Amino acid sequence: MSSAAMLGFTHLSQAYPAKRPAGARTHDFREIADHWALDAARDQSARCSQCGVPFCQVHCPLQNHIPDWLKLAAEGRLEEAHELASSTSTMPEICGRICPQDRLCEGHCVIEQSGHGAVTIGAVEKFLTETAWENGWVRPLRPLSDRSGQSVGIIGAGPAGLTAAELLRLRGYAVHVYDRHDRAGGLLTYGIPGFKLEKPVVERRVRRLEEGGIRFHLETEVGRDVTFAELRTRHDALLIATGVYRAREIDVPGSALPGVVPALDYLIASNRKGFGDTVPRFDSGELNAAGRRVVVVGGGDTAMDCVRTAVRQGAASVTCLYRRDRANMPGSAREVAHAEEEGVKFRWLAAPEAFVPGGSGRVGAVRARQMRLGLADASGRRMPEPEAGAGFTLEADLVIKALGFDAEPLPAMFGEPALAVTRWGTLRVDGQSFETSLPGVFAAGDIVRGASLVVWAIREARDAVPHIHASLQNARHPASAIAA
Repeated sequence: MSSAAMLGFTHLSQAYPAKRPAGARTHDFREIADHWALDAARDQSARCSQCGVPFCQVHCPLQNHIPDWLKLAAEGRLEEAHELASSTSTMPEICGRICPQDRLCEGHCVIEQSGHGAVTIGAVEKFLTETAWENGWVRPLRPLSDRSGQSVGIIGAGPAGLTAAELLRLRGYAVHVYDRHDRAGGLLTYGIPGFKLEKPVVERRVRRLEEGGIRFHLETEVGRDVTFAELRTRHDALLIATGVYRAREIDVPGSALPGVVPALDYLIASNRKGFGDTVPRFDSGELNAAGRRVVVVGGGDTAMDCVRTAVRQGAASVTCLYRRDRANMPGSAREVAHAEEEGVKFRWLAAPEAFVPGGSGRVGAVRARQMRLGLADASGRRMPEPEAGAGFTLEADLVIKALGFDAEPLPAMFGEPALAVTRWGTLRVDGQSFETSLPGVFAAGDIVRGASLVVWAIREARDAVPHIHASLQNARHPASAIAA
C-alpha cells in the first residue's frame, strides 16, 4: 500500500476490534476485544490525516511518533512500524491496551475534532506489537556496552521500575530490581484485571528482562528483608519506583465495618485467584463478590476495574456511587460504557453519608446523599455539595472503597528520615535530574507525581535514566558490583 492511501477518513469509518458480547465476556477474565485482522488494522491506520502539527503525538506523554508508525502500518511495513513504536515506549502493547486514549492521543486527534471519529491509535499500537511478538521481531535485551562493574538497585517492579531496568541494562549496567510481591509487574500484575490486560502479556515482558540479565529479588521488602542503608552500600545508584499504594479513606460512620474493603485488596485477591493462588480472604467470601449486592464508591479507573470484576465474580447487583456527574468522571469514558454494557448501575451526583450494619454485624446498606455541582475550586473543577433533604439508601453486602491512592510513609518504612517528601508524602526530587535529597538516590513514577497513569510512569523512568547514567559516569570511585 502506498502513501497515497492515507487520508482515508474521508471514506473509511472509525472502527475498533470487535468486542465479545457482554453476556459472554462477563463469565471470564479474558480481554473483551478480539484481535484485528491485518486488513482492518491497515484500513484504520490509513485514516490518519498526517497532520503538520500532530496533536495526537503532542498529547501523548511519551511523545510517540504516532503519525509516522500509522503511515508505515498503512503501507504494510509492520516491522518498521513496530520498531518506531518501540523506540519511545518500553511496553507499547500494554499502553495500547490500558492507556485512556480517549483522553490522550485519540481525544486530540484532528479528525476526531472534525467529526469523523478519531483514528483508533491504541488498537493499532496493540496490533503492531502483538504481530511483532508473533513474528519474532521483538529483539532480545542486549547491552550496548559493558558497564557491569557498576550496579543500580531499583525498588519497585512496576512500570517505572521495569522501564528503568530495561534502559539501564541496555547501557550495560548490572541491574537489580527489588519488589515486595512474589511476581514482578506491580499494578500491571495485581491491580489491573485480566479483561483489560491479560497477565501473560506482562509476564512476557518480564521474562525478556530476566533473559537480558536483569536480576529480580521478589518477596523482598525494603525495611523488612533488606535495609535501605544496605542497598545504598550494595549499589552505585538507587532508583525508588514503588508507586503509591495507601488507600484513601472515607471519613463517614461505619467505614470500618466488616464488608467495607479497600479496592486494591479486592483487586489483588481477584488477580491472585486468576493465577491459581490460594487466597484465604477470597475463599472465605470476604473479598469475593459472588452473590452479593456490591456498591463501589469512586469514579476513577480503579472503580471501573472493581465494578467490572464484581460482575464477573457473579455479584447479585453492582452499583457505582460517584459524587460528581458523568461528564466530570476522572475514569475513562470507554470503561464506563463497558461497565454499563455489562450491567453495572451508576448513581451520579451521590456520596455516602454512612455505612450501616446489617443483622450479621457486616455492612448491610449504604446511606447516601444526593449532590450537586457548585462553584469551581482552584483546579477549575466544580465542587460537589449536598442537596438539602435529598438522601437515599442502597442495600449492600460488600462495599468497595475506590477513592484513589496516596504515598506510603517511605522515610519511616525505609528507616531513612533524611529522605525528603512533599506535603503530599510523595518523594521530593530535583525537577531536572530526578535525584532525591540523598546523593545517588533517584525516584520516578507515582511515588514522585502521585497516583497517575502507567504511561506517565514509563515517561518519568525514561527521563530519569540519562541522569542516573550521568551520575554513575561522574562517580570517581564506583563500588564493586553486588556478588551473585
